[in-house]
Amino acid sequence: MRSVLSIGWLVLSMAVALPAAAQQTANLSLNAQLLVAARQGDLPTLGRLLDKGAAPNSRNRLGKTSLLIAAEKGQLAMVERLLAAGADVQQASLEGVTPLIGAAYFGQAAVAQRLLAAGARTEPVDRMERSAMVYAAALGHGEVVQALLAHGIAVDAPYANRLTALMWAAGQGQADVVKLLLERGARTDLRDDRGFTAAQIARDAGHAQVVAMLEAKP
Repeated sequence: MRSVLSIGWLVLSMAVALPAAAQQTANLSLNAQLLVAARQGDLPTLGRLLDKGAAPNSRNRLGKTSLLIAAEKGQLAMVERLLAAGADVQQASLEGVTPLIGAAYFGQAAVAQRLLAAGARTEPVDRMERSAMVYAAALGHGEVVQALLAHGIAVDAPYANRLTALMWAAGQGQADVVKLLLERGARTDLRDDRGFTAAQIARDAGHAQVVAMLEAKP
């Protein structure tokens, strides 16, 4: 008899334990579930949650919105759905990362273009004082650089410490972006606040190919 009771208790315990994860998800607020759906790239669930009244601008503990999360992951359809629901294209995380900066950092060109079309500002910087253009140039995301230039950013615009996009690309050895910027008319004679040109920055970083490209420009 005791054996039967033990088995019955075990079965009951398992029945309670198995749906625990599902119960936990069900108990999350709509806003928290929305953030989970964005993180998991689950567009159908995200859409249903928005329809149920989840706030499109709700944020996680890092201050990230679902739009920022989707932008970083390159989830264009999700970005479209969130924008249609009223997501704030300018809202930054606690570290100052806007959806556009996030897209630029991860090289999500299609998303960056959509955010720009939705009115995303290009001048914000994060806590590192780096803008979308700075990240795109430094990390070699040429398509994002092109999108930002097409949107009207001046090719020689100075950023923190008077560093231009060309200087950032040169310093990181991003030859393809350097080539792109030179083709768009970037000046090689400009200097940062230390007095260094893009060629000098590239030389100090050991990027001989980039130095040759910069010095070959008339």
